[in-house]
Amino acid sequence: MRLWLLRHGEAEPRARTDAERNLTEGGRRDVRRSATFLRGKPLQTILVSPFHRAQQTAEEVRKALGFGGKFETVDWLTPEADLVEALRELDLRHEDDLLLVTHQPFVGSLAGWLVNGDHAEPVPMATASLAELEGDAIAGGLMRLVSLRHVS
Repeated sequence: MRLWLLRHGEAEPRARTDAERNLTEGGRRDVRRSATFLRGKPLQTILVSPFHRAQQTAEEVRKALGFGGKFETVDWLTPEADLVEALRELDLRHEDDLLLVTHQPFVGSLAGWLVNGDHAEPVPMATASLAELEGDAIAGGLMRLVSLRHVS
């Protein structure tokens, strides 16, 4: 199983609510650069946070790849999402190749848990960073960090 974790691109500093912050033009450009590392990968599904900047990030990836596969918005990928709930939700998935588009601090903690078995050792994820994890199961300490790409 492969899991790609993509942190949204750079977002504007303010909006009416945090969830409504949009990507900057630089953020869109960085996301398109990150998407190049996904070309030719067997992605089956993109799961994305409902926050605007994550939705815009996923849309940039979709366009850059010409991705026509499954695309789902899920509320358990927000910045302060519960790691246990997210792991439960991921355990219910049947795909072998998933892309999650999400936020810090959640994405770093999730990657840290999956790779190290400890969410107190987060993987550093700048905006538009893309991590590729591989393993037999989505479980604490059972995945291997194949690559971590920072574009900004």
